[in-house]
Amino acid sequence: MRKTLLAILFCLMAVQAFAQIDRHQVRQGNRQFKAARFEAADISYRKALLKDSTSYAAGYNLANTLYKEGNYDEAGKQFSKIASKAKGRPDEASFWFNAGDVAIQKKDWKTAVDAFHNSLLLNPSDLDAKENYLYAKKMLEDQQQQEQNQDQNQDQNQDQQQNQDQQQQQDQQDQQQDQQDQQDQQQDQQEQQQQPQDQQITPQQAQQMLQAIEAKEKETQDKVNKEKALMLKSRQKDKNW
Repeated sequence: MRKTLLAILFCLMAVQAFAQIDRHQVRQGNRQFKAARFEAADISYRKALLKDSTSYAAGYNLANTLYKEGNYDEAGKQFSKIASKAKGRPDEASFWFNAGDVAIQKKDWKTAVDAFHNSLLLNPSDLDAKENYLYAKKMLEDQQQQEQNQDQNQDQNQDQQQNQDQQQQQDQQDQQQDQQDQQDQQQDQQEQQQQPQDQQITPQQAQQMLQAIEAKEKETQDKVNKEKALMLKSRQKDKNW
């Protein structure tokens, strides 16, 4: 699916066009790269960068060497460092192609799509770049769809959990209300059971109450009789007078 990185794209061309300051280290790294001695080439390019950190040739070739070593994270960082220096250079299309290839290895689909897009703008006839662009774009769309589904599932899970929490809270409130209703009902029953006992009196108490009522009536009758007698006596005096 992906186009193999060729040494001629990022070593010999880079040396011919850009390595002006420290040709010895860069050329040595190129020879080591062509011999598949990638660790040695890595060291040579780093030495060149120590002498001149602005060397595009050393930086570009180091990025491609890191790719060959399988160190895709560091390769991606190295491509990012020198991206601004690649603009306008003869191999800029190859730069973006190689950067996109690294991004594919990292499954960084957005970076890969952008890189192959830039490469195609500079070299529209590159079928490998077009194929890789379509592949990275499809993988990016799948990734975005998967993330969208995950977000939807997460939202649904949150809604479900929220509904469960609300239902649980409502159940607890209903349970508490049921318990309170039961307590109120038990209290009413106890009061109803106690009420007849409170109203019930013994025969002795009833006799005493009756005697008290009769005594009160007798007292009232005696008082009335005395008042009548006084009134009669008063009238007799008035009549005799």
